[in-house]
Amino acid sequence: MKKRWLALCAAFTLLLGACSTAQTTPQATESARTEKTKLMVSAAASLTDALNELKASFEAEYPETTLTFIFGSSGKLATQIAQGAPSDVFLSASQKDMDGLEEKQLIVKETRQDFTGNALVLIAGKDSTLAIPSFADLDKPEIKYIAVGEPKTVPAGRYAKETLDTLKLWDTLSGRMVFASDVRQVLTFVESGNADVGIVYSSDAAISKEVKVLATASPEWHKPIVYPGAVVSNSKHPDAAKAFLAYLTTDKGKAILQKYGFQ
Repeated sequence: MKKRWLALCAAFTLLLGACSTAQTTPQATESARTEKTKLMVSAAASLTDALNELKASFEAEYPETTLTFIFGSSGKLATQIAQGAPSDVFLSASQKDMDGLEEKQLIVKETRQDFTGNALVLIAGKDSTLAIPSFADLDKPEIKYIAVGEPKTVPAGRYAKETLDTLKLWDTLSGRMVFASDVRQVLTFVESGNADVGIVYSSDAAISKEVKVLATASPEWHKPIVYPGAVVSNSKHPDAAKAFLAYLTTDKGKAILQKYGFQ
């Protein structure tokens, strides 16, 4: 009788285990099915505000994908990608940095596209009394400190140097320059009063209530300010990366970029 009872208990235990397995398998399957794609986007610092808003719009339309942004100067981001840093999409503020990755076959050439543009402006603090109607007036003695991006790694700094070289002012003003690691740091220098003026994109000036635009650089003074984007060659999610790139040029994508001063 005792042996019979033990056999029944063992059979009941096995039955419970089988039921438990049958119940958890669909849950595990559902969990795998709903796991989101995490897309890493390396983007120029000037795109920060626009992309943070665009993130919500894109994820609402593509709920299976989550965007993670890495912001910085285009030159530094390109170097990180070249050194093997994980990234799915590269959004640059200059053709030069994208060209460098394309030459090394580190982006998918067929996915490269220009998705927006910008303008170069001269800014000062909102309460500044400086009267500087043109970049050509930057040699005035009352201007002590001029914030610009480091030309070697910051596209905005490169465009600033091209502009001042055209006006034959770069060498004259070099002693007054305060160099920044990216264009947003230029904005911060002017907002905080650590620089009298700064050279940034019109999109950067548009998002700050602490600065005002004194002058806009003529497009003839520098190379065209065009933003190229591309899928990174070692992307783990190329299809999602292509979908995000395409979204930038949709009506919704363009509207958000234009809202933040891009062209």
